[in-house]
Amino acid sequence: MSLRIDRYNSTFQKVISQILMETKNQKLKSVVLTGVEITNDLSYAKVYYTVLDNVDKKEIKDSLERNKSFIRGQISKRVDIRHTPELRFYYDESIEYGEKIEKLITDINTK
Repeated sequence: MSLRIDRYNSTFQKVISQILMETKNQKLKSVVLTGVEITNDLSYAKVYYTVLDNVDKKEIKDSLERNKSFIRGQISKRVDIRHTPELRFYYDESIEYGEKIEKLITDINTK
């Protein structure tokens, strides 16, 4: 991956996080971005997220999908880029998976 794409990945992650914190939707404020991967041609951005609170994942996904065009519009105002990539949101299960593994290891060690 190029250095330019890496810079865009980190910039987009910061900007989208700021946008979510500024939104009026309280559910979206509980979203934590874990990464952004922009394609080499800058046409798509995979946005990986997780949720801190015990909020319904489907509701969060639906809220993100409904607000996708708003978020993209805000990105275009804040980031100097000719064409703002289309956003695609993916729930990042790695944190839950890590917690599950940690619990299994703890259970094994206590036996």
